Amino acid sequence: MKLILSFVAAFIFFFQSDLESLRNSYAKANESNANTANFIEVAEKQSSSDAVTSGYKAAAKIMEAKISKGNRKALVKTGATNLESIIKSNPNNAELRLIRLSVQENIPKIVGYRGSLKDDKAFLLTHYSKQNATLKNYIKRFAMQSKTITEAERATLK
Repeated sequence: MKLILSFVAAFIFFFQSDLESLRNSYAKANESNANTANFIEVAEKQSSSDAVTSGYKAAAKIMEAKISKGNRKALVKTGATNLESIIKSNPNNAELRLIRLSVQENIPKIVGYRGSLKDDKAFLLTHYSKQNATLKNYIKRFAMQSKTITEAERATLK
C-alpha cells in the first residue's frame, strides 16, 4: 500500500513540476524573443494532454507567430482556435481564462483577437477566492503587470 501511495505522490509531484515550469516559462515569454522560443520549446516537450497544458500549447502556437518568419496568420489562427475550443470545453477553468486574457492583452490590436478581455478579467476577479494557493499567487503575479486589470482591482486580490 505504501508503495502505491509513493508512486501516486511521485506522479503528482512530477506533473506539478512540469506545470510549474510551464507557468514560469510562460510568465517570462513576452520579455524577449529568446524567452518566447524557450517557452515554445518547454510547451512542445509537455506530454500531458490535460486542458491546462493544452491551453499553454495553444498559447505557444500563437506566440510562435511573434518569432516566426513563416505564415504568422496561420499560427495565430490555429492557436486561437485551439485555445477557444479548450476554453469552451472548460469554461470554469481560471488558468485557461488567465492564459487567454494574457494572450489577448499582448497580441497586436490589428490581429483582432481581443474579444474576451472583459469577460476573462471579470471571471478571474469573481472566481479568484475559489482557487488554490498556487493559482492565486500566479493570478496575482499576472495582475501586477497586467494592462487590463486596474490598480483598484489588483487591491482586491488578497
